[in-house]
Amino acid sequence: MDPSVLFKIGYGLYVLSAEENGKDNGCIINTLAQVTSSPCRVTITVNKQNLTHDMILRTGKFNAAILSENAAFLTFQRFGFQSGRNAEKFYAANTVERTANGILVWKDGVNAFLSGQVISTVDLGTHTLFLADVTDGRIFDPRTPSATYAFYHQNIKPQPKTSASVSDGKIRFRCRICGHIHESDSETLPADYVCPLCKHGPEDFERID
Repeated sequence: MDPSVLFKIGYGLYVLSAEENGKDNGCIINTLAQVTSSPCRVTITVNKQNLTHDMILRTGKFNAAILSENAAFLTFQRFGFQSGRNAEKFYAANTVERTANGILVWKDGVNAFLSGQVISTVDLGTHTLFLADVTDGRIFDPRTPSATYAFYHQNIKPQPKTSASVSDGKIRFRCRICGHIHESDSETLPADYVCPLCKHGPEDFERID
């Protein structure tokens, strides 16, 4: 393991991936922290609604790709903040690599990755905290800073349109989580509306016109 990979961890964004019975899945998380240096251990916190969460709970293994400031919004559209069941999200030319633990790691717009072997879990209600030994790690891009959540909101996520650009009478709502823009004829979103990208509900949308 390249120990300098730990310097890439911050309050950032990570493509979390897992594998079970030949199937890979992943989602984006924003909670990864180093807790000890010897042995090298980290924690991740994952929403229980994610399929990736269930796979890690059963297999005890994961990869976390640390997104850089070069990460494209397409990566967030591909993975979302809640993982579906379509493993095809990983299969794009030159963007994935299977690491020593047998799990795919996303490489596009990533400056480093680490692999974890879970040693204990803590139930946090809606989430599970996983404590893991770091078993592998590598730097892909030593020059580009890791993308913080603030950087994502300011520079990666599409910015809302101004009312001056709206002329079709549609009311627009933007997802605060992933940036998806939904156009509607109604003043409010339906209570059962779900973002097609990140699967969050209407409470995470803001009106932008």
